[in-house]
Amino acid sequence: MTVTGTTTVTASRDPSPEVSGSDAADALGRELDALRAEFITARGADDARYIHTVIAVQRGCEAGGRLALSVSLFPPAWLAGTGLLSVAKILENMELGHNILHGQWDWLGDPAIHSTTWEWDFVTPADAWKRTHNHLHHTYTNVVGRDRDLGYTVLRMSPDQPWHPVHLLQPLYTALLAPVFEWGIALYDLEADEMAVGRKSPRAFLADATAMAGKAVRQALKDYLLFPLLSGPSALPCLLGNLTANSARNVWAHTVIFCGHFPTDVHTFTYTEEQIEGESRGDWYRRQIQGSANIEGGPLLHVLTGNLSHQIEHHLFPDLPSNRYAQLAPRVREICARHGLPYVSGPLWRQYTSMWSRVLRHALPSHGRPGGGDHGRVERAVDDAPGQVREA
Repeated sequence: MTVTGTTTVTASRDPSPEVSGSDAADALGRELDALRAEFITARGADDARYIHTVIAVQRGCEAGGRLALSVSLFPPAWLAGTGLLSVAKILENMELGHNILHGQWDWLGDPAIHSTTWEWDFVTPADAWKRTHNHLHHTYTNVVGRDRDLGYTVLRMSPDQPWHPVHLLQPLYTALLAPVFEWGIALYDLEADEMAVGRKSPRAFLADATAMAGKAVRQALKDYLLFPLLSGPSALPCLLGNLTANSARNVWAHTVIFCGHFPTDVHTFTYTEEQIEGESRGDWYRRQIQGSANIEGGPLLHVLTGNLSHQIEHHLFPDLPSNRYAQLAPRVREICARHGLPYVSGPLWRQYTSMWSRVLRHALPSHGRPGGGDHGRVERAVDDAPGQVREA
């Protein structure tokens, strides 16, 4: 085990000489497939009870928060209402919306919490988010040029991404993005950059923009007009409470997502089209492990992050119930150790510091490659890992 300045990276011995290359990847794939099948079979009443309990708590917090804000001329009511509403929005966004839209609870057959029917309390429409997140990000995790979530098209997070002078400002706009994160994600999900290079038609872009605008108007009317008007004399503090709750949710979501994807020990990948097409199940698992990071903490932290504090387990098994990730984590860590794979994990403050180190470092031009990139330190998890695995 080696301890870096930002996070703990657990890595064990290299694969044995008899099991290397594609055989090692296949062995890893079989082990993780078997682990997934074990937990699929184990799903049952306890899992259903968990998700329904979270829904009840979230709705209770929202109802209590809305009620308190309706009389928020009194400062204690404002503090209580804003706090409860902030927790409700965090739970709805992280543990409910994100995970339900991944299909984690489709097996229950309940149309009220099904990935095809859930619309979350977030500006970006669920269908747009599922396309860019579930499909593109989770399929091409940290592959430069394919995973648009690697910097969200505006941040440079890898030496293999070209540097432009505007990246000098990325520490500033990273900080400014946090309190308005949902709006940034909504604009990102429109894929204007894809339309600009001809990979998305103007008609499709217009349809997505219309859907996003409609959702944004409904969200704004609900939080910034309807509930304040219903509060009568408390209209202004109610509006400020709603604004604060949305901002708190956005800052928290930004923190969790950036800490799960962008600490310095998380790798990026340069794959050719042939390597992407030829990637085996084991190779895909290996990339998910190297391209994610966990956040260490207690049960409350895990619930408030939507269990995305177990980002490695989520990337391996995005459709498994989130409450199972804590049970999966030690098993996954042991498998990583036997296969000589890093398992990046650390407390929130370390991951947050590490993430900002990466943002700051890649804001500056690199040297040694055309377009501003550099080769960095090349590492391989196994002997013939496809593509190049680069230290961020």
